Amino acid sequence: MKDKTIDYILRATWQAVSRMYNEEALKYGGTMATGFALLSMDKEKGTPSTALGPKMGMEATSLTRTLKSMEKKGLIERKKNPNDGRGVLIFLTPEGKDKRAVSRENVMQFNDAIKKHIPEEKLQNFMEVAEIINELIQNKSIFNQTEKTENETHN
Repeated sequence: MKDKTIDYILRATWQAVSRMYNEEALKYGGTMATGFALLSMDKEKGTPSTALGPKMGMEATSLTRTLKSMEKKGLIERKKNPNDGRGVLIFLTPEGKDKRAVSRENVMQFNDAIKKHIPEEKLQNFMEVAEIINELIQNKSIFNQTEKTENETHN
């Protein structure tokens, strides 16, 4: 691990987690994206379709494909938003709620397994590091920092 870059470790770890969740989801006829979407939806009130993409960090085209697949499988249904005639709310069907419960159980099982093998202090450090990385990226503090430094030296 010593010679590997931070982005390599993040990517390799996420790919392993993603593969693990997809293998598990396949047993239930789903995908990790489907499970994630189910967990991102309000069980009772429905969720505006426009809120899902940002909540999941998913591009519109991928989200549209996932939602169409979920609708075909009878996991969700779309209804007009009564508060906004142009908007659509996505509701879980009874089958969708069942699959959501399975997805939630799998996520909790993963978390419990990790917590059994990694001390709380190390997990807290991991969370803090991940949060800082996300903040640096969101604030555009990584690549723009170089541009600012170069611009400041040329002025």
